[in-house]
Amino acid sequence: MTNERRLRPVDLARLAGVSTQQIRNYEDAGVLPPAARTASGYRVFGEVHRAALLAYRALMRGYGPVKATEIMRAVHDGDVPGALALVDAAHAALHEERVSLRAASQALELLAAEPPAPLPRSGGLRIGEVAALLGVRTSALRVWEGAGLLTPERERGTGYRVYEPADVRDARLVHTLRRSHYLFDQIRPVLQGLRREGSSAALRAAVAARGQALTARSRAMIEGAGALHVHLDRLTAAGTTPRSPADGPGPSPA
Repeated sequence: MTNERRLRPVDLARLAGVSTQQIRNYEDAGVLPPAARTASGYRVFGEVHRAALLAYRALMRGYGPVKATEIMRAVHDGDVPGALALVDAAHAALHEERVSLRAASQALELLAAEPPAPLPRSGGLRIGEVAALLGVRTSALRVWEGAGLLTPERERGTGYRVYEPADVRDARLVHTLRRSHYLFDQIRPVLQGLRREGSSAALRAAVAARGQALTARSRAMIEGAGALHVHLDRLTAAGTTPRSPADGPGPSPA
């Protein structure tokens, strides 16, 4: 590190807007490559660590902290192919979410536009019958009801839930939206709009918002991958060989 600018933990901390302890934690976790030490045991970082920190912070925005940590640890353990495989898997998962969203959008438009389908028998369905019809557990229907998404009537005397055609339609909508990773707070206005006006405007808004969130995440992932590419180039140019898994952990903290 004699030919490059030396950086202290506080310099990296200011760069990322975190504490110096967090920088030490990053090194211990493998997010940063092992730091050199002075004779008195203080950590000394360099431009490679700066690039690693910027790469990690960029990866976090698109891939999340857990996956970003896994990627950086793989890089600094000498497993670059493994790190890139994690990146590829994350992009593939995002693509699957897009495909799922497109299919959900089409299915939901059909469900919202059609009147509630008649039930197999009159008098409404019990919770077990609705669960079997949708392919979910009865506990899921109870959770959705507890969240205010479903409001089945109760049978006099027995207190059993009775699902009318509109209730079953709502359950289908909730099931479809949950499979597409919608939160309860995002589903609630969709159902309220359908019940109040018979309109799918809230549905379209929810799907559009989900699509915008996926686009934002995709852009963040591209930015993170670019920062990782810069870090890998810097490692190569510096002739730095990250430790392999067989080398064991880095030096103990100062």
